[in-house]
Amino acid sequence: MARKRFTPEQIVKILRDTEKIGVKDACKKHNVCDQTIYRWKRMYGGVGVSEVQRIKQLEKENKRLKELCGNQALALDIIQEQIKKKGLM
Repeated sequence: MARKRFTPEQIVKILRDTEKIGVKDACKKHNVCDQTIYRWKRMYGGVGVSEVQRIKQLEKENKRLKELCGNQALALDIIQEQIKKKGLM
């Protein structure tokens, strides 16, 4: 049986549903185990859907900036190697 992946938005909605109907009933309704619900509560407890979207956006931007920084460091390293080969340094 394949694992179903839930988006962070879906997780927040399930947690809100859990608060209304209880953990055991929410587990049956959404076909997840109770340990998963508790793990999600630890990760996403008290977070709204808009906050989750904002966190995802920040993570995406952070990844892009890390790639830019890595590319810049690589370019600097290449330039320094060329300078050393030419004997200018």
